[in-house]
Amino acid sequence: MRHEILHRPSYALGVIHLESGERIQAEPGAMVSMSPTIHLETSTRGGVLQGLKRSVLGGESFFMNTFTAEAPGEVTVAPALPGDIEAIQLEGESIMVQSGSFLASDTGIEIDSKWGGARTFFSKEGLFLLKCEGAGSLFVSSFGAIHLKELANGEQYTVDTGHMVAFDSSIQYSVARSGGWKSTLLSGEGLVCKLVGPGRFYMQTRSDDAFVSWLSAKLPSRRSN
Repeated sequence: MRHEILHRPSYALGVIHLESGERIQAEPGAMVSMSPTIHLETSTRGGVLQGLKRSVLGGESFFMNTFTAEAPGEVTVAPALPGDIEAIQLEGESIMVQSGSFLASDTGIEIDSKWGGARTFFSKEGLFLLKCEGAGSLFVSSFGAIHLKELANGEQYTVDTGHMVAFDSSIQYSVARSGGWKSTLLSGEGLVCKLVGPGRFYMQTRSDDAFVSWLSAKLPSRRSN
């Protein structure tokens, strides 16, 4: 399998070239186009319980699409919002992916659901994560561009949860308020994720939650006649 990412960072399109017998898995709705040699199958990958866990805890679809090449062909994928795609190569290690950022992967990568704790479950910007582990290519997407930051051993870094994309499982993380209650309520900043290296960390330059809030504030309110 080989791939290329076109039109990045604003309107990225992932083009995945498959040889006969090769397969990829992708979120429903991620596929833009495919060759006639590609066979599509939809299932609850990992079984019903795994599908429910991924859906309820991970915020992802209950179903997963699998694309199999019966002869050489291609599948193109893209995120729902304007943004970027990053291809991350895994060689047996694991990486944590923010819910909504998973786009597609080799079928050799297992996807399990985690979440950031009870406090985040009830928040607007809760931290729901997918643990992706195995060998192969993992495609993650963003709203806006993707920025990579390498954290050294013991290096600390803080990021708004709405800007998270993915990070190596070697990174320790905790979810907390951005400051005191007053700062959290008045500063416009919600919950943040505090990271401690070592490892790679990918963040998106825009937040879809912030965009929706901004859009809601700009749209005229409906008034009954």
